[in-house]
Amino acid sequence: MQIEQFDTGLKGQEKVEKLVITPNENYEYKQLVRGYLSKIVNEGISKLDENLENAFSKNVRVNCFHPLNEFSGIEKYKELFWKPLLNSFPDLERREQLVIGGTFRDKLQIGSISSLSGIFKNSWLGINPNNKMINLKCCEIHELKNNKIVESYILIDLIDLLIQTGANPLNASRGSEGNWLNPINTDGVNFFEKNMEISKASLEQSLIMQRSLNIKPELEISSDMHLKEKLLNHPQNDYWHNKMIWYGPSGIGTARSLEGFVDNHQLPFRKTFKERNYWKLGHYCELGDGKFSLTAGWNSIQAVYGSDDWLGYKSENQKVTMRVMDFYHHDEGKIRENWVPIDIIHILKQIGVDVLKT
Repeated sequence: MQIEQFDTGLKGQEKVEKLVITPNENYEYKQLVRGYLSKIVNEGISKLDENLENAFSKNVRVNCFHPLNEFSGIEKYKELFWKPLLNSFPDLERREQLVIGGTFRDKLQIGSISSLSGIFKNSWLGINPNNKMINLKCCEIHELKNNKIVESYILIDLIDLLIQTGANPLNASRGSEGNWLNPINTDGVNFFEKNMEISKASLEQSLIMQRSLNIKPELEISSDMHLKEKLLNHPQNDYWHNKMIWYGPSGIGTARSLEGFVDNHQLPFRKTFKERNYWKLGHYCELGDGKFSLTAGWNSIQAVYGSDDWLGYKSENQKVTMRVMDFYHHDEGKIRENWVPIDIIHILKQIGVDVLKT
């Protein structure tokens, strides 16, 4: 089984002039975005207007998890996202686990995984508060121009929020639920890598592994046991560490080892979405930063919901799109950890399951 080589980025932008920055500049840009977001959260509603205007362009484009979805402009960003969030969690704190920066084609981008922690005091997006501490899994990618954020992608795991409030709307996850771990044996936030070849190699490894996913034994095999065997001996096996951890979104859960990954996610996913295109539109983000890499697509995956194997909902061959980010940690020559936010509620909405009744 040979891995096909092709450009996985957004279509039609392959020939744009590539932006190049130094490792020092990359580090400084990461600190800039970290400072912007930390100040917005720490200083809260009282200084929200000032802090948003300092961080974001007036016409910022925002791509959010369902039900917020896509909108533009700093005023809408404030009214739809920031004010409701800070009102629902008045003592909100931001704790970063991973910060990755770099350039993709002509874009300067900063991605992060953080926990937004606070007491859930007022309803948010129709979800009832429990007056207890909540940890929101928050994954973001921001594009910078002239030291202002001009586009934001944000995935907050609302299924995880519902689970924490005791209102889990889904069937039991195959994997383990709970907070994601920090990167093993390293600092994922304050690291500085001056060797650009290491960053380049990290991204290339994740992209080759992703291209291997286009090899689809599920199209020829119906037996779960036989398919599992094929997936364990799939070309992807060359890229995963033997102690790999795949941190999935709530509803799927976290899995350890390639076998756990196959059992808890890949096998049911591949059986349900046999008809799928991973790069119909392509990635809007592909970054390598030291021992870490990041790729992301906003509706880059287009598929047909063809069975009830994934999450257990009845199939009527609905067409769906997926909003996905992949954060990778490369260790000992392999991919050791993979954090994967997916807008599960958005996918379910497309097959007629409205978790939030919106």
